Amino acid sequence: MKHIIIGNSAAGIGCVEGIRRLHPDDEIYLLSDEKYHTYSRPLISYLLEGKTDLERMKYRSDDFYEKNKVTFMPGERVVKINPATKKITTESGTRLSYDDLLCATGSSPFIPTTPGYESVQNAFTFSSLDDALALQEALTEESRVLIIGAGLIGLKCAEGIRDLCRKITVVDLANRVLSSILDEQTAPIIQKKLEENGIRFLPEDCVASYKNGEAHMKSGKVIPFDILVTCVGVRPNTELLKTAGAKTGKGIQIDDHSRTSLPNIYAAGDCTECLDISSGQQKVLALLPNAYKQGETAGINMAGGDHSFKDSIPMNAIGFFGLHMITAGTYEGSVLDKSENGNIKKLFYQDDLLKGFIMIGDVDKAGIYTALIREQIPLSSIDFDLIAQTPGLMAFSKKYRDETLGGVRYGY
Repeated sequence: MKHIIIGNSAAGIGCVEGIRRLHPDDEIYLLSDEKYHTYSRPLISYLLEGKTDLERMKYRSDDFYEKNKVTFMPGERVVKINPATKKITTESGTRLSYDDLLCATGSSPFIPTTPGYESVQNAFTFSSLDDALALQEALTEESRVLIIGAGLIGLKCAEGIRDLCRKITVVDLANRVLSSILDEQTAPIIQKKLEENGIRFLPEDCVASYKNGEAHMKSGKVIPFDILVTCVGVRPNTELLKTAGAKTGKGIQIDDHSRTSLPNIYAAGDCTECLDISSGQQKVLALLPNAYKQGETAGINMAGGDHSFKDSIPMNAIGFFGLHMITAGTYEGSVLDKSENGNIKKLFYQDDLLKGFIMIGDVDKAGIYTALIREQIPLSSIDFDLIAQTPGLMAFSKKYRDETLGGVRYGY
């Protein structure tokens, strides 16, 4: 069998390892439009911050491709997939045939069409290693940086460059930071931490135009800047498969086996949409663990196995200047607030199920709550009051503890 993988991040690597679990000698071709060895994208802010380096950013060891008998083709952008002939074409004109294929093309930054943007000399995005290295080269100690977007990417960018420039201003249309994952009670805690470290915020505002190194805001304010970083979100890279005839929504539509609507073609990672079991809705869940699991699932099935991944949920584990937070699931139903001693814990539940949670500060044992959501364990079957206060296995039934610790549940 000949397998083609388009994409060299978590989903692509998961696919390689999924194939190799069943077949050590199948042909694998891995193509990437980037020139680098596989690396962990969430670490690019830590690279600028000096907390990691290019070597430690590698997602797998230097011998990964050789050890797994992968023909790695960096810098080869795939421009066409022909499902009828089962062939792909790259930008350089290379053509390859396949028996099956994984599309793990990720996502691309969204750039709003703001008047004057094309005149900005130092404009950057912040989603790849190339983005981070280009921004690092442009920064000076006197740089005034304007970041558009107070989501995860924008705030991690701000943290990463805090010591490399003179001033950072973050602008967002929302009335709070991290508006997609924090509520009005918890967002100010993160914002305060960032402000204590010299980052300025301008909420509920947006850029009306750029002119002569200034951002003219809708509110009438004028912000002078030397460097602009746009972090307002990303869009799944669906065009390759959409053009080939695959069903797409916001992302490429896949089932729990990572199959697309096209024969012998799979998809995984940030370019896809899948079922969020916490809300029951189809969503784009751009998360590294999710991407890896989808890719691994695709790889096992491409190699002739029968594997599914059915427990995707939104989840974010991140820290800002030493303040840690974990969020997961959806914030529906009633809320149980167990905040104390400066630590925030909010548990959202409905229909006898834990739907989501927000934890800031002490995030120890958050995995217990994640397991409750993923496995959809009825709250009536556990001591919910105990587990809300002190998460631990003793709050579960003896049968569940025996199965989990004894390995029956997971077949250990």
